[in-house]
Amino acid sequence: MQFHRIYGLFLRHFYLIRSSFPRILDLVYWPTIQIILWGFISKFFTMHSEFYNNTAGIILSAAILYDFLFRSSISFNMLFLEEIWSRNFTNLFIAPLKVNEIVIALTATALIRTLIGIVPAVLLASPFFGVSLLDLGPALILLLLSLYAFGITLGLFVVSGLLRYGPAFENVAWSSLFLLAPLGCIYYPLSILPDWLQVIAKGLPLVYIFEEVRSILLNNVVNYSNIMLALVLNFIYFLLSIFVFYKAFDEARNRGTLINVGE
Repeated sequence: MQFHRIYGLFLRHFYLIRSSFPRILDLVYWPTIQIILWGFISKFFTMHSEFYNNTAGIILSAAILYDFLFRSSISFNMLFLEEIWSRNFTNLFIAPLKVNEIVIALTATALIRTLIGIVPAVLLASPFFGVSLLDLGPALILLLLSLYAFGITLGLFVVSGLLRYGPAFENVAWSSLFLLAPLGCIYYPLSILPDWLQVIAKGLPLVYIFEEVRSILLNNVVNYSNIMLALVLNFIYFLLSIFVFYKAFDEARNRGTLINVGE
């Protein structure tokens, strides 16, 4: 693995972002609008609900973290899709790039895209609604790491589908995280789900992440066992996504469909 090759692919996408105002606007616009929308909804619930003593803080913090997860996953997918849309996908493999180098470069660039989008929204949450992610304390670093890992893992699964089924799989890139959101218990406790769905939901790291967020904000107590369990599940899913990705890549190469992915 050569660092300069990874850095070169990183720069390709970084320069695309830096030199395109519409791209930057798109990255910033949607997270900011979503945080403002959820902020006012949370403020309304605070005035008319006694379920939480800090409704705005809990719901808005969950919205920010979920958007961080969503941006992580969709940014990874978008970088891959841009290679397909620009018909540059085949060129990546003509160049002396290894598959793992492409994945690492896209993972690093996805983080930049995610931060460009989420940081302005986070900065607005404090003066507008008095909500700060820093209220989660040192555990915030592990929670963000776990969310980013899950976002990249989901991105790898989607990219595997693109390699296997081609651009027809593109819609899944946009909807994959929305399909998991109801089971992730992002805005409500796990106990809200039916018993049979709770069994399935417990297999997702999202449940332990957002349950822990609510626990910290409500009780000021950090249960690191939940955080570690989320990290372990993320590690298992990440290994599985790597396996599926390489299998999809090898199958596409053996069938001769790899060169037609961008067509």
